[in-house]
Amino acid sequence: MTTDSEPLAGFAVGVTAARRHEELATLLERRGARVVHAPAIRLVPLSDDAELLQATHECIERPLDHVVVTTGIGFRAWLETADGWGLRDGLIERLSRVGILARGPKARGAIRQAGLQELWSPESESCAEVLKYLLEKDLSGARVAVQLYGEHLPEFTGALRAAGAEVIEIPVYRWSRTDDSTPLRRLVGQAVAGTVDAIAFTSSPAVAATLAVAAEDGLEEPLVEALRTHVVAACVGPVTAQPLVERGVPTVQPERARIGALVRALVTDLPRRRSRRLQVRGVSLELRGHAVVLDGQLRPIAPAPMAILRALARRPGHVVSRAELCGVLPSRLIVGGSPWSRDGRPQADEHAVEMAVARLRRGLGRSGIVETVVKRGYRLACDPRLADTVRADSGA
Repeated sequence: MTTDSEPLAGFAVGVTAARRHEELATLLERRGARVVHAPAIRLVPLSDDAELLQATHECIERPLDHVVVTTGIGFRAWLETADGWGLRDGLIERLSRVGILARGPKARGAIRQAGLQELWSPESESCAEVLKYLLEKDLSGARVAVQLYGEHLPEFTGALRAAGAEVIEIPVYRWSRTDDSTPLRRLVGQAVAGTVDAIAFTSSPAVAATLAVAAEDGLEEPLVEALRTHVVAACVGPVTAQPLVERGVPTVQPERARIGALVRALVTDLPRRRSRRLQVRGVSLELRGHAVVLDGQLRPIAPAPMAILRALARRPGHVVSRAELCGVLPSRLIVGGSPWSRDGRPQADEHAVEMAVARLRRGLGRSGIVETVVKRGYRLACDPRLADTVRADSGA
């Protein structure tokens, strides 16, 4: 039975996170979701990086006017690395004399844990607001240290340099593609085929890596189209969402950039977008991602039968022809360079439709829900004039 404590039961969510993926997966599973773990990136510390060592010396040896701390994990890694070089005390002493700007609460916490105090932190947790704060000051000749978080920030640092500042970039760690991209390729294929309902992103490099893997398999545009239509893109914040927003993908974002808040946003948004409820033969039938709830009982449904059911539910009570149903059956995608139907239409015949309908009837476990109309097709057994549906998504 489904309960209010499992609002994501029947939905599949892809998790691309490198860090804290277990926490995110656990929170989703507690709410009933089926989690598809497909790490997109890995964090590479730069404890032996000459660039980081040089930047640290530049911070210690000459006075700084501003320091921007973007992430808590990055700031702690910087201090730990400096400690390994015997430079921690000198770095702490220098930072204690500087106006430190913390991008968000995690950065703020790391600063205070080190015995330091931030000067200012934006409510939005946005780098754009930090940049606005700095640009309101006279930066001519100012020395500004910017702790990076896995990638360069050319727009941020470029604007500071254009304002006359000398910028020291602190590359504490970098993001890199995972050694084995097979799980991510599989997730891309599932998204395109419609067998996952949402993908959760917790960093912009993870978004970039996912799009890159899709491009390598010739699926970048199909993936973007899936994210625009039937797969919810859940992003932990605006920085993470930006690469998708630029591609016209609508995103779900929590008010605060936290994993728990991201899960709560999915709990609110995913059922609204990807479920549909209607009355068939006097019983309540709710379509979810890869399952139905029939009179309160959750019943998993395979992809092909679910595609048939969604097509019938879009026109409840009306006959849908076998030929039309051929066009909704999911194409087969073999990850890693296999044949894919470029126009999105599968190579299916009416026999495949009949088999999918038979499996759908078995999955529903109740006769009479899907009716056969001889020589015409199939329909859901409800009066089309009384089909008062509550739909959450045009693709439901």
